[in-house]
Amino acid sequence: MRYHPLTADDRALMLKKIGVASIDDLFADVPAGKLFTEPMDLPSGQSEIAVERALSAMARKNHAAGDGPFFLGAGAYRHHVPATVDHLIQRSEFLTSYTPYQAEISQGTLQVLFEFQTQVARLTGMEVANASMYDGSTAAAEAVMMAARLTKRGRAVVSGGVHPQYRDVIETVAVGVEIEAMPADPAGAEDIIAKIGKDVACVVVQSPSFYGHLVDLAPIAKAAHEAGALLVSVFTEPVALGAIEPPGAQGADIVVGEGQGIGNPLTFGGPYVGLFATQKKHVRQMPGRLSGETVDADGKRGYALTLSTREQHIRRDKATSNICTNSGLCALAFTIHMTLLGETGLKRLAALNHERACATADALARVPGVTVLNDTFFNEFTIRVPGDAAAVVETLAGEGIIAGLPVSRLDAAAPGDLIVVAATELSTDEDIAALAKGLEGAIG
Repeated sequence: MRYHPLTADDRALMLKKIGVASIDDLFADVPAGKLFTEPMDLPSGQSEIAVERALSAMARKNHAAGDGPFFLGAGAYRHHVPATVDHLIQRSEFLTSYTPYQAEISQGTLQVLFEFQTQVARLTGMEVANASMYDGSTAAAEAVMMAARLTKRGRAVVSGGVHPQYRDVIETVAVGVEIEAMPADPAGAEDIIAKIGKDVACVVVQSPSFYGHLVDLAPIAKAAHEAGALLVSVFTEPVALGAIEPPGAQGADIVVGEGQGIGNPLTFGGPYVGLFATQKKHVRQMPGRLSGETVDADGKRGYALTLSTREQHIRRDKATSNICTNSGLCALAFTIHMTLLGETGLKRLAALNHERACATADALARVPGVTVLNDTFFNEFTIRVPGDAAAVVETLAGEGIIAGLPVSRLDAAAPGDLIVVAATELSTDEDIAALAKGLEGAIG
């Protein structure tokens, strides 16, 4: 009765009101041959205890990130999320609320979004941020479209150092809006700068890159601006912004990325939270929505949605994006965790991540046959192993060690001997030793 609370009398009353004699009459317009005449071939209902046991048995087949040494990153990172975050986001005021269409009765939600925007703007070194996007990849695609609107140009240079899945999303969206996405060599700035012409709307560069390299954005920004183009800076690990110079300070015009690494667990790949920030002069072309601070009729501080740029709110021909909402609950988790950390805590967390990555890189560099390819990195770097990287990773997975991501899994054109390895504050000395020992055995 919990999910089927209506009685036979309730159903009879509704049918009478509709004007039909039976439920079957509601399907009179469906051709008879298209209707099921027998029950579907599904298992019969079972007790709660039986269902719980069956689902638990399925769950035990999974290898969770916390079950052993875990060095997989490449866009989604395992960090410690304080219990406070989960406790607060499950309060009914937050967990059950939908998007704040009724702004006058959603002041708490709007204030949270305002605080989130402030944090993202400060984190990225930009002047203004929106109330979040769905994830980092779609935020990157939206940034390219925004740059095309601002410059009225139809080409985008996309560095090969941008996450392959982000590149896929950019290219997919670009086709629909007639923007040409031009690939560039990830090895350095020279090839990127060489491709910047007078018809280029933007240059898309990721730092730290997919391979973990830190990129000096300043010379690329300078070259882009001299050609009248914009620099779109991408990141997949927000914790890195606690250690490296913000993209805004390096000349970026639009900064986008994934916010999962702060406040949000891996959760099998989603939902996540996209971050989007830009300069104030570009704000009217920014997708998504903004929560703005104002005063009410009594002069008290209040918040209201402003500059909502989608077609549900304004004339369709004026819409800048079809983005439907913001990732409200994930943005809240981000905001709570960032508030708990504070500026000092974020810097300490970033330093710990870098230290753990350095320890991991040093340990792997001592494994015969393994080469660490990065001169610079934050908490993620690339190694070269003898033979098939995918087979090496699979062998280690069988031993309960998640060694990283074989690059060929996401980029078929990449060499088959590369593994992207990520370490975080949760990577212990024992985990690092197990990875090094496992690699030595797998490639030996």
